Amino acid sequence: MPLPMKSAYTIKEAQKNLSAVVRHAERGSLATITRRKKPVAHIISAERLSAIAETMEILADPAAMKAIRDAESGNAKTYPASVLLD
Repeated sequence: MPLPMKSAYTIKEAQKNLSAVVRHAERGSLATITRRKKPVAHIISAERLSAIAETMEILADPAAMKAIRDAESGNAKTYPASVLLD
């Protein structure tokens, strides 16, 4: 019996239908595993986890954050695309 598409699964449901839960996560959705109706784990795709890690690296880099703030405030330096060809 196929697992209905939802965002939360009991441990028993997840055990019985692990491949369906993983497919759900691969499609970009967060799959939450519950025990006694309380979240105990989350399954996310490798792609989404990589994106989260990359975002955390940028947030932890003071130079990158300054560049972002400067760009948002209109104070960033701009260069013509031709400098990429030099």
